[in-house]
Amino acid sequence: MNIIGIGSEVVECLRVARMIERHGELFINKVYTPAEIRHCNSRRMATQHFAGRWAAKEAVLKALGVRSRKSFDWRDIEIRRNKAGRHSAAFRGAARDMIEQLDVGDIYVTIAQCRAVAMATALVLARPKKKRRKS
Repeated sequence: MNIIGIGSEVVECLRVARMIERHGELFINKVYTPAEIRHCNSRRMATQHFAGRWAAKEAVLKALGVRSRKSFDWRDIEIRRNKAGRHSAAFRGAARDMIEQLDVGDIYVTIAQCRAVAMATALVLARPKKKRRKS
């Protein structure tokens, strides 16, 4: 198991709340996928969950070694949560191309939030190399 990278991010929930307040649906629809929006809006403290998703996307980018987001859309990365409560990242567009180029296997994401801050950590593993059979 080879580690490609690890990244973490801390985001102030108030900062995200102000962006939502100032830019509303325009901001939300630019940064989050429809599934992420549904998930966050279904939670009691939606702003904290939006902040957590933001932190998770940033942590994934750091773990992948991305220095500039100009080459792809925020919605190219989707943070998902399975029934067991584990988070993962799914990719489309330019982000998916980058993942394939890096030969990424698994990406583990964890998110924590409280009233003031949200934080996330991402661990990116390389795809296991196939063992050659001896002839």
